[in-house]
Amino acid sequence: MSDATPHEFHAPPPPPAPAPVAPRPTKLRIAGIVVFVIGLLILIGGIIKLLPGGILTGAVVAFFGLCLFGLGFVPLPAPAADGLAPMSTIGTLTGIFFEPTQVFRNLRRHPRWLAAFVIIVVLNLGYATAFTHRLTPERIVDYLTEKMGQTPFIPPEAVERAKVTQLEQLQDPLQRLQTALKSTVGWFVLYGITAALYLLGVLVFGGRMNYWQSFSMVLYSALPWVVAQKIISLIILYVKSPDDIHPLRGQETLVQDNLGFLFSPADHPVLFVTATGFGILSFYWLWLRATGLHNTGERVTKTAAWSVAILFWVLLLLLGIILAAIFPAFIS
Repeated sequence: MSDATPHEFHAPPPPPAPAPVAPRPTKLRIAGIVVFVIGLLILIGGIIKLLPGGILTGAVVAFFGLCLFGLGFVPLPAPAADGLAPMSTIGTLTGIFFEPTQVFRNLRRHPRWLAAFVIIVVLNLGYATAFTHRLTPERIVDYLTEKMGQTPFIPPEAVERAKVTQLEQLQDPLQRLQTALKSTVGWFVLYGITAALYLLGVLVFGGRMNYWQSFSMVLYSALPWVVAQKIISLIILYVKSPDDIHPLRGQETLVQDNLGFLFSPADHPVLFVTATGFGILSFYWLWLRATGLHNTGERVTKTAAWSVAILFWVLLLLLGIILAAIFPAFIS
């Protein structure tokens, strides 16, 4: 009778480690609640006639609070195994001008956006305030209502109401503050929607991208463009005579680095708007967005990044052309 060979005991392999849970920006939920309460207080002040214009402003601010609260549930990128440390705020803000590739690669792991958004808002509001003071509210409103009167489907009574409302908004300090609040919310929503569209474009072209990666890319790719545009425009604003500045087109920028000089805006508004899309700063911004998409996203090739960037540049240009065709009087 042979001896039975005992079987060796092998412990089962350990279960696979669970995937790391992506963190969420929970601080945005607290900020959203605070902003929502402030919006409700402004709304109540408008309802009881204590704050002129407070109804719309309160509704916009409360909506902003809801947006922040909802974004607090959107996951951040999963923690990276490479241990890449986040760049400092100063390093990120300066690096986006001199080494944007490194900044975008760092934003892939540590997407941040608040500093860039604050600077963009401050520059936009600062330039708008300086522009209104330099050209005077009366001239801006008179020109705007004159062009509204030239638009066939705007009734005369609506033009008169708009004139009174616009003058109040530009002359009353409290109304100007409310306009600044509404503009800030508008820019945040605009950049948020733009980030979602870029995210969708990257996914269509086979890449991977987190929403916060896209949002930080959109803001930091816009930052150098906004800084250059607003600072140069501020210099031109105080160098040129106010009589030589267009009261409507000049509200966005006074930089003339594009092909718009080839066409008269009064005679060829569509061609003028089309030509303004071809400029030094426009192409610089386009390059920054393509660079940001390639380095902030995951598995986003250069071809895909440039395709998405050019696609949305064309769509934005088409939107401007459509508006110029519908409202040619405001371009002249």
